[in-house]
Amino acid sequence: MKSLFKLPLMTLALVVVAPSVSSAQEGDLRSLHSQPCFTLSNKEVEVALTQIGAQMAPVTFFRDSPAPVSPYHVTPWQDEPPSKMPAPVLVALRGDFFCLPFGGNSEDVDGEKHPPHGEVVGSPWRFVGNKKIGDVTTLSVAIETKVRKGNVKRELSLVDGQNVIYSKSTIEGFAGSAPLGHHATLAMPEKEGSVRIATSAIRFGMTCPSLFSDPKQREYQSLLPGAKWSALKKVPVAWKGSPDADLTRLPARFGYADLVQVINKTRKKNEEPAWTAATFTEGGYVWFSLKDASVLNSTVLWIENHGRHGHPWNGRNSCLGLEDVTAFFADGLAASTHDNKLTKAGVQTAVTLSVEKPTEVYYIQGVVKVPAGFEQVKTLEFEPGKVTFISTTGVTASAPVRHEFLKTGKL
Repeated sequence: MKSLFKLPLMTLALVVVAPSVSSAQEGDLRSLHSQPCFTLSNKEVEVALTQIGAQMAPVTFFRDSPAPVSPYHVTPWQDEPPSKMPAPVLVALRGDFFCLPFGGNSEDVDGEKHPPHGEVVGSPWRFVGNKKIGDVTTLSVAIETKVRKGNVKRELSLVDGQNVIYSKSTIEGFAGSAPLGHHATLAMPEKEGSVRIATSAIRFGMTCPSLFSDPKQREYQSLLPGAKWSALKKVPVAWKGSPDADLTRLPARFGYADLVQVINKTRKKNEEPAWTAATFTEGGYVWFSLKDASVLNSTVLWIENHGRHGHPWNGRNSCLGLEDVTAFFADGLAASTHDNKLTKAGVQTAVTLSVEKPTEVYYIQGVVKVPAGFEQVKTLEFEPGKVTFISTTGVTASAPVRHEFLKTGKL
């Protein structure tokens, strides 16, 4: 049981509240869903980033329109009185955050014992600065890691006239191999099948090989562990003789929590970005992420549909993690840096970090509103500074996106 969400809820060291941080030189902080947050905004988008863990939510896109969009999940215990949490990441758990090392990290590695998803998701970040240059507004925060010494800096940028967030994470030090990635988590409606999931071309997908949701902890899963498959539409379930699950239409299978990973097809350096898209048919919009698949080579889907009944979940949590990573599922440092079922299939599950040269991870997330009749995304077309989303029904929608950022790091 290695993943953050597989760790026994009653045996972990407990974290009660976020660590106290001096407000000096921390920028302007606002309390949002019980957490002090840095904020970044322009006319179109407003972003909140928690001081503890640099977790990104709430985020409002199209804030200047009659129908703003807030796609990210905020866990239901955020607005409740503080209580003991099984892991630091759960204190603020919401939206998107950068994980290093990604995963549960339940095992020591060469004397290192990292918390689930790393110190970076549950420790205080310091304010570095806000700036606006031309049409680009940027918030910068940073943290020093102690378990493995290093420095991580995050820069979130907004471009005037766009409903897009550009993220740059710079890792200095932290030498050696580690899984890493983004943990974008979306709020899920209750209506079955109302969210349509699509990705760019994949090599294959696999269900988490080990038990992800443990009935002994009042957790339940529906998908067959360790199954390998070629399309999200046909994923084997745990019950013999039952039809395959269609993971392109969510939510589904109320009362279960599952984890799968899809591996992006190998892409040449100058090819178009890899992508993940979620069409909210009732909301009339598509949330999307863009990445360089040579850096983040896969996507972990955490499908949480009221499937966990221990504290703090209590059977009430419904969300969808679309987590762009290089990692072995959510098992953490040990599993990702040793031979595993994915490395045996030729898939890299960790990134080699160097003291001599910082590692930079670029990532794009955004929202585009879509017309009636737009269903699952079929493909994306890229033009300079623009992305067009084409539905399986032939309906299209376009948005200004500086996707070139994924290659250059510049806006």
